[in-house]
This record gives sequence, C-alpha cells and structure tokens, in this order.
Amino acid sequence: MKTKERSIWKELELGFGGGTKFRVLRHLMLNSKEAYTKYALVKATGLRTPSVESQLKALVELDWVREYPFLPKTYQINIENEVVRNIHGLFQK
Repeated sequence: MKTKERSIWKELELGFGGGTKFRVLRHLMLNSKEAYTKYALVKATGLRTPSVESQLKALVELDWVREYPFLPKTYQINIENEVVRNIHGLFQK
C-alpha cells in the first residue's frame, strides 16, 4: 500500500510541478471540453512559449493531457485518466 501511495504522490508532484505547470493544467482543467494549440495556451496563461512546451511535454508523458496530431498540434486534458478525473472533480468544486 505504501508503494502505491508513494507513486500517486510522485505522479502528483510531476503533474503539478511548479507554478507554471499548474497554470497550464488549470486552464486545461477548467476548459476540459476544448483542445488548444500551444499558441492559445501561451495567450491564455501569459507564459512564454518554451515554458508552455516544457509543461505540455511533461503532462503528455504522464497521460494527463492528450496531444492531437493536427497541424498545428492541439492539446486537451485527458479526462479518462483516473488521477485527472479526481483532480477535475476537485476543480469543479
């Protein structure tokens, strides 16, 4: 049980990270039915493009965010991921 708890906390730490990652995650969570380009996320969060790219890479690797191969690529929160569903419920409250 302790191993599972640690892995969940490790995943949350990787997912939330610092303030910049939280800003990207928060925008995607609050707009869960929409997909956004990197440019749209830069405009919505006020972050610089390299920062948004870095945060998206980590969130895609965690499977918290889906990357769609359109031109340009778009990103959407992965509400099917169990951890994301739980966090989304918290955001909705």
